[in-house]
Amino acid sequence: MSATEDKLVTLGRISGAHGIKGWVKVHSYTEPRANVIGFDRWMLLQDGERREVVVDGGNGASGKVRAKLRGIEDRDAALALIGAEIAVARTALPACEPGEYYWTDLEGLAVRNTRGESLGVVDYLFAGGAHDMLVLKGGSQRLIPFVTGQVVREVDLEQRVIVVDWEADYWEE
Repeated sequence: MSATEDKLVTLGRISGAHGIKGWVKVHSYTEPRANVIGFDRWMLLQDGERREVVVDGGNGASGKVRAKLRGIEDRDAALALIGAEIAVARTALPACEPGEYYWTDLEGLAVRNTRGESLGVVDYLFAGGAHDMLVLKGGSQRLIPFVTGQVVREVDLEQRVIVVDWEADYWEE
């Protein structure tokens, strides 16, 4: 198995119980938020333990996501899951269109500029006001806008490198 096949991707967390029949409230990180209930199996990560659950149903009405998990039959069982992270195998995610990437696939990639200078390694990404931002580690923390064609010139997942049009002395924290 490759690292991608083994990798779990966090899609949200259980934030509460809904009703008395074991439904859980979900704080989803997906866009749209209800996409998290489209996966038939979740890996719940809680207190250092992993537990696979089957998603028997769900809804995303009014921006609120709720799910029914097999074996969770009452409110007490649902309450016990509060705080559990919801993850799926990376291979369960739909394929990306050319030029699109899951953030999880970019994390850990080396970043160098067009002159070949190493700028660091992608630690994580976040959604900024105008565009997504790469946060690099390695020396000082560096923020680089993820703007394909202008700043991001190439993403090579096989070579695990991102080439950017960015100088080594730009925007360091």
